[in-house]
Amino acid sequence: MSTPVLHVQHLVKRFGEFVAVNDISFDIRPGEILGLLGPNGAGKTTTIQMLLGLVTPTSGSIQMFGLNLETHREAILQQVNFSSTYVSMPQALTVEENLWVIARLYGLPQIQERVNDIVKRFEMEEFRHKITRKLSSGQSTRLGLAKAFLTEPKILFLDEPTASLDPDIAQKIRSFLKEERRSSGLSVLYTSHNMHEMEEMTDRIIFLQRGKIVAEGTAQEIVARFGQADLEEVFVKLAREK
Repeated sequence: MSTPVLHVQHLVKRFGEFVAVNDISFDIRPGEILGLLGPNGAGKTTTIQMLLGLVTPTSGSIQMFGLNLETHREAILQQVNFSSTYVSMPQALTVEENLWVIARLYGLPQIQERVNDIVKRFEMEEFRHKITRKLSSGQSTRLGLAKAFLTEPKILFLDEPTASLDPDIAQKIRSFLKEERRSSGLSVLYTSHNMHEMEEMTDRIIFLQRGKIVAEGTAQEIVARFGQADLEEVFVKLAREK
């Protein structure tokens, strides 16, 4: 079995008396898409924030590429990117200017060529010179995804990546992600409340409930374990449990 590109061990995050993430451990292997499921407040966002180095864990460890995030933060994050429907890019810049800023922050070569390529891939030609605050929600989502793929990361954290997209663009994004995984060995942590999308996109799923992992396996394994018809029924069952 290949060495994990991400190794999380006994991760805990407390905010005062509240335990947001409660002793979770998991791996992501090279080229794997791991789904992170759970109702609102389950600890998904806090987990991703710790993986990005934005929130310091109370205890536990995070390793990527065999390096500890606490001691090798800059080297690790140079190979990581993130996109969320709920996180905006700087609003006063145009789409192209935002991509240029990201490219320069990461020290990318041949910036114009790379920006042109990503704009084309995400079908953003018609609004590449538009001020970001004037974008529709779907256009903003595409910009966030373009920003994430621009840097050619080895690990990508995607939080509801297709939530604001129409079905046509959403399908193109899913196809693009699958192709990137095949061609470059990209590893992905993927969250979504679209259960059909999770079944289509993920190799394995971990389900968080009140900060703890309560289920883990392929979508089919989890459905069979809980005796439900599909993943959506499992989600409803677990979310309603006290």
